[in-house]
Amino acid sequence: MPSTIARSGDKAQRTWTKAHDSAIDEYGRGETASRVAYGALKHTHEKVGDHWEHKDHKGPSDERSADPDARDKKGGTSTGGVDVKGHTKPELYDRAKEMDVKGRAHMTKQELAEGIKKANDRATARARS
Repeated sequence: MPSTIARSGDKAQRTWTKAHDSAIDEYGRGETASRVAYGALKHTHEKVGDHWEHKDHKGPSDERSADPDARDKKGGTSTGGVDVKGHTKPELYDRAKEMDVKGRAHMTKQELAEGIKKANDRATARARS
């Protein structure tokens, strides 16, 4: 189980594990199973810092998690669990401000989400060390 999932609540851990196990049965071990598990998690949880938190609403967090064929593709646009679709630009701006994302005043909604993703990645890296 990835460390960001291990630092998350029981529901996030159960969601990821169930989806991952099912994906292993369908696709075998590897990157595809992991992508499917994260895709399922993104519908109910959002990455905040170094862990995942339950969202107020269900649904895809970004264009990649909304794409039913994403599991078969590499690349594409993902915001690493930041719920772009479920938040307004002002909400993302406030989160970016809390995380001290530089240049946020001139960013689009997508750019704010990408800045938050980078800040989340830094928080995850700090948590690992």
